[in-house]
Amino acid sequence: MSVLVITGTGTEVGKTVTTAAVAAAALAAGRSVAVLKAAQTGVRPDERGDADEVARLAGAVTTAELARFPEPLAPNTAARRAGMKPVHPQEVAEAAAKLATDHDLVLVEGAGGLLVRFDEAGGTLADAARLLGAPVLVVAAAGLGTLNTTELTARELRRRELELLGVVIGSWPDEPDLACRCNLADLPEVAGAPLLGALPSGAGALDPAAFRTAARGWLSPRLDGSWDAEAFRARETG
Repeated sequence: MSVLVITGTGTEVGKTVTTAAVAAAALAAGRSVAVLKAAQTGVRPDERGDADEVARLAGAVTTAELARFPEPLAPNTAARRAGMKPVHPQEVAEAAAKLATDHDLVLVEGAGGLLVRFDEAGGTLADAARLLGAPVLVVAAAGLGTLNTTELTARELRRRELELLGVVIGSWPDEPDLACRCNLADLPEVAGAPLLGALPSGAGALDPAAFRTAARGWLSPRLDGSWDAEAFRARETG
């Protein structure tokens, strides 16, 4: 697995922090890592973007960003409103493939969910994953409503004959409610893929050194970690 595409079931589900955790775990395993942000929206030229945040938390990763648009909108909409050239899936695939020649692992982070449009032709992160032949990791929310969005994302991946590597919960609450606890069993069921980790709420606010030390414990061995889904489920559900 030299390229891994990371998408979310929507916005604000912890996609960037999860990308940072995957990068940190891979670095700790001795792998060289590059992070490609396909399209950064809602950030001014002088501000730090998602790839910069991954590097801050994870450490010595190579970062690349194909385009930056000032308004916090879908990439195609943001590009159109700014009068800027949009990003196309082919460009994403080409950039990731180039990074893969010099790195053990390339993480391609999308914007929002799987089918958010990059360009006027309706190109998406799913199209880039298809061009790359890369597996997709889905970052999902923990609580009520996540089963629907996760299953829809998983169904679309299967419809496109793309590999769903698994699901990571992007922010696990300190005091999970009934829906969260039940979702530990239901998420892999609706996704048809394993649960590969759960990041604690507030993980992105940790000191980078503490983040890097803890990251492996949030992710399964499939992602260079030590997290055990069954043990986590037993602990959280009692």
